[in-house]
Order: sequence, then structure tokens, then C-alpha cells
Amino acid sequence: MPTLFHPYASAVRAPRFALLAATVAAATLMLAACGDNAPHGPPQTTPEVGVETIKPHTVVSNTELSGRLSAIRVAEVRPQVEGIIRKRLFTEGSQVAAGAVLYQIDATSYQATYDQAIGTLAKAVATANAAQTKATRYAELSKIQGVSRQDYDDALAALEEARADVLADRAALKTAAINLGYTKVVAPISGRIGKSNVTEGALVTAEQTTALATVQATSEMYLDVTRSSADWLRLQKEFASGQLQPSGADGAVVHLVMEDGSTYAHAGKLLFSDITVDATTGSVTLRCVFPNPDGVLLPGMFVRARLEEGVNHQAITVPQIAVSRASDGSASVLTVGADNKVAQTPVTADTASGSDWIVTNGLKAGDRVIVSGSQQARTGAVVKPVETPVEMPATPGAPATADNAAAASAAHS
Repeated sequence: MPTLFHPYASAVRAPRFALLAATVAAATLMLAACGDNAPHGPPQTTPEVGVETIKPHTVVSNTELSGRLSAIRVAEVRPQVEGIIRKRLFTEGSQVAAGAVLYQIDATSYQATYDQAIGTLAKAVATANAAQTKATRYAELSKIQGVSRQDYDDALAALEEARADVLADRAALKTAAINLGYTKVVAPISGRIGKSNVTEGALVTAEQTTALATVQATSEMYLDVTRSSADWLRLQKEFASGQLQPSGADGAVVHLVMEDGSTYAHAGKLLFSDITVDATTGSVTLRCVFPNPDGVLLPGMFVRARLEEGVNHQAITVPQIAVSRASDGSASVLTVGADNKVAQTPVTADTASGSDWIVTNGLKAGDRVIVSGSQQARTGAVVKPVETPVEMPATPGAPATADNAAAASAAHS
């Protein structure tokens, strides 16, 4: 059935639609008004950063280098005469004194040669005495022409020849005595002797290349280490300028770090540095010496030497975490000025001291360096600095090395 248009129904709907539209518009205006008055988010706050105020303090300049120990004196025991080893008179690995008999070589033939030299010398002495008596008698007879001049000259010549024979036979006797003494092979130096390379009954010769044994003086030990010539030159300049001072009365002090990580109880000292730079490595050899009263150090042992090269009494250090480096290697730190604004400050920090960098340029006493919260700090922004000293306790029982000295100074500054 078709729908019929009713004029009255249309007139009734029109006011209703108008009322609905007015209601929606009013609600929209109310929501807009509420949105304008509502807060947009939390209020802005000043970021807080941890800073450390720079205070110069004393730092011992350390360098750790590795190397192998060697005895201060090493002597290979070798025979000087040929013969059969009859006895070995030492205990392998024991301490021996210089001059102690180590081996006994069969001395029978050498004793016979010595006895024969004694007899030959005695005969020569007797002949010389007879020639002396004859020459004296002929001298008196020659004055009264009792003998010819020729006989007197012959007597003098015989006397000189007899005297020469005495000298030669005495030298032969001395040689025989030396060779007889060489049958007792003695220790050339005092020290610890190693294993024996021969046993009783072995034939040895004076020209053999194999040593019978080796004696090493281990009361003190050498350690040769190397470092670059550039570092050595830098240290020389710092000493010359007074920035660094010797850490000991005799120069640089050296501490040993053993293979198990422990620190050797006795400190050593730097003896000298080589006068030549190695052309292939560009390094200089440093020789250190260490006392070894307890025999703990052994030749060939691999150790690390902590070399105290000098003391800087006005060192400026910053934690390594506070230093950032660009792609070209240049270093910088974030500092907070008097107005609490952040600034990026270029520094020169090439030497480490424990967990800190030693800054030689760019910072001065009183500067505040950001050590924590740097991710919230932007250059030029205002921050709230909070003093945050870095705590670095030293290892209990450890010696006063550069790393611990720097840590202690930073903790108490």
C-alpha cells in the first residue's frame, strides 16, 4: 500500500531534529572548553647530574711491562782436561759455594806427569849448579891464563843453557800442577746448581761443547723489559720540566706481579736503560734487579713489572667514564659552569691511572666534571649538579702502587 504524505507528521519531526542538533552543539562546546582548561602534562624540571670537583693530588706514574727473570750470574761448568769422571760430589738443585769440588776426573796420568816434571826440574837444577861451579873456576883460571879463553866462554855458555833448562822445567812443572788441579772440577761461582749432564764413568774432554752442569747465582735476579722510545722520551721531558720527580732515592722503584697475580714481597729498582733503540721495534731495554732472599724467584719465570717512573704532586685526574672520544681520538668532558650550564670541554688525557685518566691539558682546579647523568645533559642546558665523589678502595694488603695512590687521592679529595 503506498505511503501517503501527511503534512502534520513532517511538522512534528522538524522541532525534534532542531533540538537534537542544539544539544550536540552545546556538548561539543563544553568539551572544547574543558580541553582548553585541562593541563597538557607534568611541569618541566631541571635534570640532576653527578659532578666531581677537580682537586690536584699526588699520583705515582706507573707502567706495567712483562718479561722473564734471569740470574745475575750464570756459569757453565766445563772440564779443562780430558779424562774419566770418577765421582760426582754435589746434589743436583743444591746451593754450592765458589771453589767447591763438583766432579773428580781420573788423575792418575796427570799425577805421573807432575811427578816426572819434579824430577826433570831437579835434574836441571843440579846441572845448572855444576855449570855455575865450573864457570866460576874457569873465571879464576882465565885470569892467570890457566885455561884458554875459548874454554872459559864455553863454560859460560853451558851455564846459561843450564839456567834456561831450569826455567823451562819449572814452567813444565807448573803446567803439570795446573792440569793435575783441573782433575778436580770446581764451582766457578756460588749459587744453585742444576742437573748433571754426565755420570760417573763418562769421558770428558777440554773441547767438548756440552756443559757438565750450570750454576746460577739467584740471590738477586735480573728482569729485562722493553718500552717504546716515544714513551721514554716523554718521561725524560717530564722529569726535566719538574712535572715528574723520582719515586725513590735511587731512581725508579719496581714491583713484581707474579704469574698467579700476587705482588712479590720485595721491591726492586731500575738499574739502567740501554743506550740504543732497537731499529726493528723502536723500543728501549730497561734492566731491573730484585732481591731474592727466599729463593722464590726462578730464572725463566714470566712476571710483570710495575715500574714507578715518577711522582706528580699536582696531577689532575677524572674518571674514565667521564671522558668521551671523537672518531679522530680527541677527548672531551662535560663540565658545569658557575651558572650551572653544561659545556663540552676538550682535554688531553693520554695516560691512565687505575680507573682514571690523567688530564694534562684542558682542566684546572675547581672545575666541575659530570661523572653521572650525562645522558640527561645537553650542551648549553641548565642542570642541577650534585657532588658525587668516586670511591675506589684499594686492594687489602696491596702495596702503594700508582693505581691505588690515585684511587685513594680521588676518594679523599
